[in-house]
Amino acid sequence: MDSAASNGGALDWSLFLGFGFYLAVLLVCGITASTLMKKLDDFLLAGRRLGALSAAISERASGESAWFLLGLPGAAYALGFTQFWSVIGIGFGIFFSWVMLAVPLRKKTAELGALTLPDYFAMRYPDAPQRLRTTLRVLSMAIIILFYTGYVAAQFVGGGKILHATFGIDPALGVVIGSLIVMLYTMLGGFLAVVWTDVVQGIMMACVAVILPVVGMIKLGGPSGFVTSLSPMGESFLSMNAGQTGAAFVFGVMFGGMSWGVGYLGQPHLLSRYMAIKKTSEVRRGTLIAMIWVLIAYWGAPMIGIVAMGIFGNGIADPETVMPLLARELMPGWIAGLMIAGAVAAMMSTADSQLIVVTSSLVEDVYVKLFRPKTSPGRLVMLSRLATVAASAVALALAFTSKDLIFDMVAYAWSGLGSSFGPPLLLSLRWKRTTAWGVLAGMLAGTVSNILWKNVTALNEGLDLKLASFMISFVITVVVSLLTCRPAAGRLDGDG
Repeated sequence: MDSAASNGGALDWSLFLGFGFYLAVLLVCGITASTLMKKLDDFLLAGRRLGALSAAISERASGESAWFLLGLPGAAYALGFTQFWSVIGIGFGIFFSWVMLAVPLRKKTAELGALTLPDYFAMRYPDAPQRLRTTLRVLSMAIIILFYTGYVAAQFVGGGKILHATFGIDPALGVVIGSLIVMLYTMLGGFLAVVWTDVVQGIMMACVAVILPVVGMIKLGGPSGFVTSLSPMGESFLSMNAGQTGAAFVFGVMFGGMSWGVGYLGQPHLLSRYMAIKKTSEVRRGTLIAMIWVLIAYWGAPMIGIVAMGIFGNGIADPETVMPLLARELMPGWIAGLMIAGAVAAMMSTADSQLIVVTSSLVEDVYVKLFRPKTSPGRLVMLSRLATVAASAVALALAFTSKDLIFDMVAYAWSGLGSSFGPPLLLSLRWKRTTAWGVLAGMLAGTVSNILWKNVTALNEGLDLKLASFMISFVITVVVSLLTCRPAAGRLDGDG
């Protein structure tokens, strides 16, 4: 394997030029945005004044995480072209989420005055018993904290891997450095700083996903050289069926990959972008921008791993470091530094958004709604910053104790959030017979089935975790709603 992939060579200090410039931009964004934080609405939703471009690029950057430039290329490096099933499912999931959720969620949360997803669920059914509405709020908050803690930890682990593969920094120290940077600018500028940095990060991520595999193919001698370099890998690597046929291919390979798409319906850190859009007329343009980003960027993430196999062979010990190693191998130092900053961007753009969601649950859904509803706006902003620090500390502790790959950590948290919130949210917005009891049952079903599927091998081998838990939650939400609703004509509807 090339010395660039071994981390054993001398460090190219020009890497720091691009990387350091990127970090400086992040801190400037956080400090500038901090001057605009006057009340909790500003800190959590940027005052609901996002335009289509910032909402769409921010939603895309936040949706990808360290999984996009570390986990997915690593999986493609290890498994090959089967990972394009994930790309197909993701594309459909993003489109369906924008089309089915963005407009009704923006309208309904503005009408209710809801700042968070737990807020929405608790206020969506005003005729439900108060105890049931409080239970919906508390359960939503608990689900967010349960799954987001591991999700943020995965991003911190990703930061450690990037800094280790690039600069030889001890992985544990890298985790601490990455977490402190994210915590600092999120704590200072809240949601607005997150959105500003996400726009920069989203553009960087797309550039890396396009440029790196193209340059790698050129180094391999173009398309023919690329194909020749992969020929020894065999059918399981080179085909999209992984050598499987029948049910094993359909339920294991194809549905297993495409099931990533259903999770997009239940991710609070993405849904918050819909809630923060300035007006619903911006949604159509936002949808177009988001899908253009997907078409430009998403083919490239798995190709990074596949091209790395052609260049390095089987010589990379940790597949999830292929992106920074490939950047160091192919690009001049300062450009490699910018590209590696793009991988850090993927981690940070998700971690910061998730920290905002956890912060909003702790401050808005617990402190304000359950204990101190008349707290001053300035005090709430201060408490939000303290909550950001606390959530970061818990995630950092988990990052040090977890032994899972980024890919696995993200898959579990993604599935848990998608199945717990996706079906109840979709049905509550689009099906008038959905009830508060149905929403509660769907949340519980999604959470419990996700935990069971994760820990019972036989279940996970029968049907993919993400798809199974989503289907169970959907069916339970419908069944319980039908059993508890007042007689009415059920129909799909845009107003809910």
